[in-house]
Amino acid sequence: MKASEIIELSLEEMYRKVTGLKEELFNLRFQHEIGQLENPQKMKQTKRDIARIKTIVRESELKNNTDKE
Repeated sequence: MKASEIIELSLEEMYRKVTGLKEELFNLRFQHEIGQLENPQKMKQTKRDIARIKTIVRESELKNNTDKE
């Protein structure tokens, strides 16, 4: 998921997306442990997507706090 796609989402949609990605990461880890994961790079990409969304959420929070002052 690209940053430009994430920026277009509302804050609530970003939180839902993070929750969904965390569930997906849990399932990927489980599949990896039992040997059913075909593409281990999917775990790495999911972690990056979570971090990317959290970064954009934090940036928007900081921006909103700066605007209030």
